[in-house]
Amino acid sequence: MTGNDTAVAETRAEVARLHDELVRAGLVVWTGGNVSGRVPGTDRFVIKPSGVSYDDLRPEHLVLCDLDGRPVPGAPGSERAPSSDTAAHAYVYRNMPDVGGVAHTHSTYAVAWAARGEEIPCAITAMADEFGGPVPVGPLAVIGDDSIGQGIVETLRGHRSRAVLMRGHGPFTIGVSARDAVKAAVMVEDVARSVHAAKQMGPVQPLPAELIDRLYDRYQKVYGQADDERR
Repeated sequence: MTGNDTAVAETRAEVARLHDELVRAGLVVWTGGNVSGRVPGTDRFVIKPSGVSYDDLRPEHLVLCDLDGRPVPGAPGSERAPSSDTAAHAYVYRNMPDVGGVAHTHSTYAVAWAARGEEIPCAITAMADEFGGPVPVGPLAVIGDDSIGQGIVETLRGHRSRAVLMRGHGPFTIGVSARDAVKAAVMVEDVARSVHAAKQMGPVQPLPAELIDRLYDRYQKVYGQADDERR
């Protein structure tokens, strides 16, 4: 087995396992949602096949794609149609080379904010830690081409948030790895729920910008263990 083959196999195993995390966290229903991961050292990524049950998903089912979103002929899983969001993931990987993973869910509270077309204000310290400010709203875009990917990149490029609420659709998250992107997906649903609950009791008070900067800097550089992928 070559180094690239090993990297593909390891990425398949990790991305397949991370789909279980989406289910465990209650972020997806039926076959909706997906995770992809860039294969280190290559111009390839693996992504969930379209319409496959999470219970049935295995590493060999994941579709290996090039950065144009085309399945790699002859690779395991290439006989399956990749996720309907593949073009969006591919666009992100082509245009954000530091991104190693992308996740998309239909989690209830984040989708509700997306349906309102309203960013989640940075009103709690967990948001400052994880996202460095509000979670922004991206444009309304329809599945079928790379329009969603364009909206993700346009919204998140230069933004500290690793999550975007695509208007009328739902959250997409990015990370240095697939695991990091899934963590962001879990966290964006958590803060979406908390801030929604706060709004039911009255006006929400955003944190001061200076405090957000300080909390974000500490969380990203100090919190956790030195070898953490993303603190």
